[in-house]
Amino acid sequence: MQNLESLSSEILATIQTADTLEALETVRIESLGKKGRVSLMMRDLGGMEPEARKQAGQDLNVLKDTIASAIDARQTMLADAALAEKLTAQRVDVTLPSRPHMDARLHPLSRTIEEVVAIFAEMGFIVAEGPDIESDYYNFTALNIPEEHPARQEHDTFYLPPDADGKRKVLRTHTSPVQIRTMEASEPPIRIIVPGRTYRSDHDATHSPMFHQCEGLVIGDGIHMGHLKGCLIDFCRAFFGVDDLPVRFRPSYFPFTEPSAEVDIGCSRDGGGLKIGAGDDWLEILGSGMVNPRVLENCGYDPDKYQGFAFGMGIERIAMLKYGIPDLRTFYDSDLRWMRHYGFLPFDAPSIHAGLVGGSV
Repeated sequence: MQNLESLSSEILATIQTADTLEALETVRIESLGKKGRVSLMMRDLGGMEPEARKQAGQDLNVLKDTIASAIDARQTMLADAALAEKLTAQRVDVTLPSRPHMDARLHPLSRTIEEVVAIFAEMGFIVAEGPDIESDYYNFTALNIPEEHPARQEHDTFYLPPDADGKRKVLRTHTSPVQIRTMEASEPPIRIIVPGRTYRSDHDATHSPMFHQCEGLVIGDGIHMGHLKGCLIDFCRAFFGVDDLPVRFRPSYFPFTEPSAEVDIGCSRDGGGLKIGAGDDWLEILGSGMVNPRVLENCGYDPDKYQGFAFGMGIERIAMLKYGIPDLRTFYDSDLRWMRHYGFLPFDAPSIHAGLVGGSV
């Protein structure tokens, strides 16, 4: 067996000359690892006489403890030195001027959705959600939209490849399927608001292949057109901030409501600009109507017992009108300059939690 005193001196000297943690780890493995020099000597103890084996074992254990203690001490010193070097290299000059700071801005679409939901929340509505990929039944059939309706054509709707049964899914063209899903899953009374993304094959300054809608549904006993008018008049005046905003209901047609009405608000276009409020002109902002009895029957409701109303609006449209945004496509350009101009400070925005609070541009 090698002289332990000389081996100890050799290994301890190597430990002291290790100048990195990696080099120190190499020394530890070569001396105390499974195939290290000291470990191999421990294996040789089995071939020695009992008395010699006892003394050699004690000496080797002392050597192991000495080496381990030296490695720990050297490791602490190297770690401290590495930390001190890192702190010196990454030292911050506190006399330097601070970096430019820019306030985060809330996107007008997010702001508008939060505000619309907050207004209807104060009327007792709750938020409902549904999938963006829908079946033909929920997107069209259950809503009394016949097979020959233009909305079912390829140039109007994004269809997905057929499944194993030959049926094709669609990217929902409105958020109305959520109304059907809600009616199927619950009993009246129902009062929901449904914000979400919708998809149609259209793209220009006032249309986008992906856009946002917010629809509402109220179902109950004795619901009539007066409830619809009162709800939407209050919403329009609250959203646009005009207490005496003129609102009119103009007869229209939608497959899923009967009777149906377009909702217009008063405005003026004097001098080529648009001003919402009192004036001699009108501006259409959303569609509405009493839920068609066929839709109620499709959801398992008795139309002789329950009535309801529904409405829907484009979030981008009402945001453009309220905030004076001229082009729909800029909503999706990810232009920070545009965001700094049209965005909002997030903590001042209305929400379903904070209620209707005044925001700052």
